[in-house]
Amino acid sequence: MPLQNRVTPTGEIVATPHRGLFTGNRGIIHDPATRTLLRKRWSSQAWLVCLCDFRGRRREVMATQSWTELFFLDEATALAGGHRPCFFCRRDDANRFRAAWQQGNAVSGVRAADIDRVLHRERLDHGRKRLHPLTVPVADLPDGTMVQAGEESLLIVAGRSRPWSFAGYGDPRDDVTAVCLLTPPSTLRALQAGYRPVLHPSA
Repeated sequence: MPLQNRVTPTGEIVATPHRGLFTGNRGIIHDPATRTLLRKRWSSQAWLVCLCDFRGRRREVMATQSWTELFFLDEATALAGGHRPCFFCRRDDANRFRAAWQQGNAVSGVRAADIDRVLHRERLDHGRKRLHPLTVPVADLPDGTMVQAGEESLLIVAGRSRPWSFAGYGDPRDDVTAVCLLTPPSTLRALQAGYRPVLHPSA
């Protein structure tokens, strides 16, 4: 039976047999005795996107009182949920993200904790996923942005939207209207400044 540790673009954590390209965490949010989630959905403002394979290390998922292993279809999904690259296992990507985040948000000398504080404000609205108004046409959004149209989450690639699922992305569409921004605005500005997230092959 699959564990409840797969993350959607809206930041929900659900159980599904599908795996993803990345793991990550929000601190310790599970009970290792039962390998089930606690009521809280984060214990740290550092919501990370990590490699599934790093220096040959192996972990038994949700089995110890350590960080709770979460899984994402791809990096765009993780970014939409409010996560950012890990400075330990993905240092080069994390530094590229920080540089683009600084450029896009017109700041300098930023530490990881500074990014986390901004993302925490942007990712949550009274404990639930915060949706943001879209200020530019969908066709002008950078690759890797995710938007929400009703109950559907969509990835933007080459100005077109692809519906998200745990198995991958659907065919591109041009008929999407009345959408909200899922990707936090400060992360969107990092994408506009040139950061390119890893996308699932179906994209």
